[in-house]
Amino acid sequence: MPTLTKLYTMQEAAQHNTPQDCWVVIDGKVYDVGSYLDEHPGGDDVILATTGKDATDEFEDAGHSKSARELLETFFIGELDLSATVIPELEISSKKQADYTQKLKDLTKQYWAVSVAIAGVSVVGFLYLRKK
Repeated sequence: MPTLTKLYTMQEAAQHNTPQDCWVVIDGKVYDVGSYLDEHPGGDDVILATTGKDATDEFEDAGHSKSARELLETFFIGELDLSATVIPELEISSKKQADYTQKLKDLTKQYWAVSVAIAGVSVVGFLYLRKK
């Protein structure tokens, strides 16, 4: 009888991002590596930096050995639910974009006011000097 694999969303995996409770997603699989952080040759900060996103590229770029890949499988807890449609990075970037747009509008108003003030002072100065 086949065993059922637990499915996790990226949001669920991202919530486990501390040294005491750390999950990573590699090749669509979810791993609970919290107990391994102290033993990781590259340091715990390397792993903690990959929580909340797909860490496949980082894992592959590090050139892990066959034994490292076998060790990783011992931390397997489930698979990534690919049917989940919400991508947290998109939500974050759209909020940041709205903030940047508002800041740009505010700066535009400030620079417009400065330009008008300079023009006004120039006109007043020119008229004053012309009377003399």
